[in-house]
Amino acid sequence: MLDKHAVLGYLRERAERPVRLKELAQALGAEAEEYRQLKRLLRELEERGEIYRVRGRRYALPSRINLIVGRLQVTHAGAGFVIPDMGDGDVFIPASQLGNAYDGDRVVARIERQRRGRNREGTVVRVLERARHQVVGVFQRSGRYGLLVPSHGTLHRDVFVPGGSERGAADGELVVARIVDWGSEHHDPIGEVVEVLGRPGEPGVDVLAIIHNHELPTEFPSDVTSEADALAHAASIETTVAGRLDLRELLSFSIDPVDAKDHDDAISIEQLAHGRWRVGVHIADVSHFVQDGSAIDREAFQRGTSVYLVDRVLPMLPDVLSGELCSLKAGQDRLTLSAILELDASGATGPLQLASSVIRSRYALSYESAQQIIDGTRSAERDLCAALKSLRDLAKQLRRRRRARGGLDFDLPEVRVIVNAAGEPTHVQQLLRLDTHQLIEEFMIAVNEAVARQAAREELPFIYRVHEAPDPDRLERLREFLSGLGLDLPKNAHNSPRALQRLLGAVEGQPEEAVVSRLVLRSMKQARYSAARSGHFGLASQAYTHFTSPIRRYPDLVVHRIVRAAFFEQRPVPEALREQLHAAAARASLREREAMEAERDSVELKKLEFMERQLGDEFSGTVSGVASYGLFVLLDNVLAEGLVHVSELEDDYYHYLEDEHALVGEARRRRIRLGDRVSVQIVAVDREARKLDLRLIERAQLSN
Repeated sequence: MLDKHAVLGYLRERAERPVRLKELAQALGAEAEEYRQLKRLLRELEERGEIYRVRGRRYALPSRINLIVGRLQVTHAGAGFVIPDMGDGDVFIPASQLGNAYDGDRVVARIERQRRGRNREGTVVRVLERARHQVVGVFQRSGRYGLLVPSHGTLHRDVFVPGGSERGAADGELVVARIVDWGSEHHDPIGEVVEVLGRPGEPGVDVLAIIHNHELPTEFPSDVTSEADALAHAASIETTVAGRLDLRELLSFSIDPVDAKDHDDAISIEQLAHGRWRVGVHIADVSHFVQDGSAIDREAFQRGTSVYLVDRVLPMLPDVLSGELCSLKAGQDRLTLSAILELDASGATGPLQLASSVIRSRYALSYESAQQIIDGTRSAERDLCAALKSLRDLAKQLRRRRRARGGLDFDLPEVRVIVNAAGEPTHVQQLLRLDTHQLIEEFMIAVNEAVARQAAREELPFIYRVHEAPDPDRLERLREFLSGLGLDLPKNAHNSPRALQRLLGAVEGQPEEAVVSRLVLRSMKQARYSAARSGHFGLASQAYTHFTSPIRRYPDLVVHRIVRAAFFEQRPVPEALREQLHAAAARASLREREAMEAERDSVELKKLEFMERQLGDEFSGTVSGVASYGLFVLLDNVLAEGLVHVSELEDDYYHYLEDEHALVGEARRRRIRLGDRVSVQIVAVDREARKLDLRLIERAQLSN
């Protein structure tokens, strides 16, 4: 059979060298009429980076000719790392070897060298897929043409705008430009202005820039809104209850952020005999309304996820679905898929029961109000109070079990930026980690894991949430770094989440806890979606999925469709659904990364805007990084990170000791080390460059 697997199998197992088209056709037994089909297949595989064409029009697998294919991540310093699609070990790309590849591009890189204890080093030789098609930046006129200076974190080169392509942009305005030529290592890219956003600093312009920079959609196409409106008009819960498990009399409730507009999940608990409990996690049945291949489904596939910016939400689904039809509103009958677990008092779970159901959530609680009920500072009905306390106790047992098997917890502090109607930040609030957060988190993890285990047992085609073990080279660098702090990390830590868990436990409550936790997190790979089950390192789980948020995540919607076909309708998973799993997983992983970056950008930008009003004010913080040019300080409460440049340390000449992660004064021998508590003053804020400059004003706690 002439297909992708035959071609790749031959190149992997039988070809002793790169082969020409004619040789490949003969080896595969291709008939004359199949020759054109083979040429088309080779072109498709080459475009996807699964094969590579070398000189002489010969084909080989990239891995056989010292090439890797992956996603490029460019650092602030201008160099990059290629994260391979397959295999482990990131590849370092010096800035001079990037060619015309930019952050987020999918590229082919040639391995040039491997130094002991360091990443492989390489050169980008081809760009397979561009991460973006437009760029945001400040327009600068220069005679008959213009230059676009990209905003922070986009391109590392200016964009040439020919005369006549500026579309009325004035000097100093923030604009969006479409790239028409990506240039080369010797020539800058060329673009044309497609939209003028306004002057930097004008209300709303900053967030608009982030939206355009990440190419996030702000409006739904007309066919999608028409389809959603038709669903809302035709919807009747009563006519669809037949055949569903009716749980409307059960005490169920949602617990969400205080400003949540969509409610994916509700939870219930019933006490059984012999100290056992039945916990139901009821998930909005989006798959009932959004049919595979519909206009809404195609748009949801493209978006991949909802994006939660500091001042707005860009939803995956139209509001008539996400905020109304599918949202589990209190007092409203809603269609759900229920995952029902039986547990004993120690948190041990029995078999999972999956059901197509209908519920009527009785309460819409926030994390804060639910915590107040548990603590007894807010009155509530006796059955709700008892349910919350029982769920809280069981969640603690689930967490204890998860940690016992090596599951990691990164309870890093987070902040929420409050903005007014004009988009201006008025407060930066540090979010408290409550028992109710843990309650919801643990039951969602338990259900996601149980659903994945059942799918694995049935050998269903599926979308898993996977998290590979850390790259050994990264953990080796972390181990060397930690040794300077007097902390030990075993050499087998890349195979043992328990080793990392013990490290995190050793610094719990210590001044360096936040710094070490962030370093460990940065050393780990990013979780992603995959049609292949490879386990979840961070959760120490053999099988994990995302089942619990189909309103805001596309993979959950696909998982619901598979669950419906396999477990409720007792039929094979449709072939069309099987075929889209790899594409859906890859697309969702890409969009998730884009959404995370956009969300982080919006928060960091608004934090800096807030800090502009604090010029001259003093803050306490922790030294979060040390370099030859100064020290980074993470400020308490606002969690903004700034730089104390070495030139601001006026009491001595300071020298950088890399092994000790410290700056040491030449005359007084005073040391400023990673994890030290310090006081600083806000000196300057540069929103465009995303920089916060600080001055050290208190050294009383620094070590000698």
